[in-house]
Amino acid sequence: MEKRSIDVWVGLFVVIGAAALLFLALKAGNLLSLNFAPTYDVTARFDNIGGLKADAPVKSAGVVVGRVAAIRFDNQTFQADVVLALDTRYGFPTDTSAQILTSGLLGDQYVGLVPGASAKNLRNGDVIQNTQSAIVLENLIGRILYNKAASGGK
Repeated sequence: MEKRSIDVWVGLFVVIGAAALLFLALKAGNLLSLNFAPTYDVTARFDNIGGLKADAPVKSAGVVVGRVAAIRFDNQTFQADVVLALDTRYGFPTDTSAQILTSGLLGDQYVGLVPGASAKNLRNGDVIQNTQSAIVLENLIGRILYNKAASGGK
């Protein structure tokens, strides 16, 4: 009877350890975001989102203020509509600009918000008008090589 009790406790400990490892792996891979704070959605339209993914962080001044809720393609404007779920604790002016930035040289992409100076704040369903698309590294290298070839390699 005592051996069976020890087996149950060891099994329970192993299950808890496996669950903890799974949780840490998902958090490290940015695949799990547990945030139960209320949010409001705003949309930003970009010509090119590069490698931006849903659940990518939205940062302002280096602080995570929300997450990318959804990414859709607009058939009318041929742009990407990025829905941002911003924490209600953070209010941003209506003339806020959004840009897609990269963590490090080849890191993950995120949305950066630069607050404007308007007296009115963004509300649920608003659209951010001033956006800057992602810089695609391949296009940048191609331009440099093209300019180098056009100038005769000088």
